[in-house]
Amino acid sequence: MQERKRQKPSLVLIKELQERSKQCHEFVRSSFRSERIEHPELRKALEHYFSYWNDFTHPGLFSIAFEASGGKPDKALRPQAAIAMIAAGFDIHDDIIDKSAEKHDHQTVFGKFGPDLALLLGNAFAIKGLTLLGQSISNLPRGKATQILDIIKTCLFEVGNAHAIELGMKSDAETSTERYLHVIHMKAASIEADMHVAALIATNEIKQIHTLTKIGRVLGTLATLREEFIDVFDTEELNRRIQTETLPVPVMSALQEARLHKKLKKLLEKGKLTSRDTEVLVNLVMKSKSVGKLKNKMRQLCSEAELAIRCVENDECITTLTKLVRSTLEDL
Repeated sequence: MQERKRQKPSLVLIKELQERSKQCHEFVRSSFRSERIEHPELRKALEHYFSYWNDFTHPGLFSIAFEASGGKPDKALRPQAAIAMIAAGFDIHDDIIDKSAEKHDHQTVFGKFGPDLALLLGNAFAIKGLTLLGQSISNLPRGKATQILDIIKTCLFEVGNAHAIELGMKSDAETSTERYLHVIHMKAASIEADMHVAALIATNEIKQIHTLTKIGRVLGTLATLREEFIDVFDTEELNRRIQTETLPVPVMSALQEARLHKKLKKLLEKGKLTSRDTEVLVNLVMKSKSVGKLKNKMRQLCSEAELAIRCVENDECITTLTKLVRSTLEDL
């Protein structure tokens, strides 16, 4: 059973993304540790974050898009690290907004050191990341460098707007699925930015740049939707979302069905679900017609992404991107 689990395509792909991110992670850690951080608690907060920081999505997809556009992976390190730093800043700030004291069996910086130091550390990552990005593209033609900075600004503002909209949904258990799907589409701007910027640095081929940009948005949307499904099965994460965040999209969708609304509402009003409660909720949600439609939406997005991937010129990257897209539907 364990051997079969290890052979899942998604786990193989995770290993590839981790490998593509390894040198970037080392660079980020070394770069931050060389900075003069005088406050001892802030240094401890940094090391604590590094103890669980393992973002391979942003740097990994940047690497794939860079290579798919004709770039040599070893030439992407500095902009790749910049993207990883910016993403880390947003990650730390998100924990403050969501009041996430624990995630995936570890205390967050917010949970261990409080909101003030978490805010300062998030700021440090964002500032250092944006500075490094500017330095790493300074040798590009001025027009292209300006375009990259505009993309980062536009996409980060879109992600920020998505989180602002989401804040207004936290107290509304009846948020429509369509409205939240729009928020998820906006959040996917971060992955779009990774792949758009990587392509711009690597090539001048407009078709390739457009293709990788489109793939980034769709892949970002699919990956987020997959996480929404995963959260339905995780009692601890589900309780956290019930108490401090929006409900997972599949639960939102099922709530809109009259025949399920009362049963689901009764479960959610308990405040803290047991493992048995989660099993009951999963059974109700996953068999709902609305969740069936949501899965069909994901399949449609998967088909759109696969169609776009055919325009990529690097055969190896075509294979990897296709597997990545298909892995978002694994076990669903």
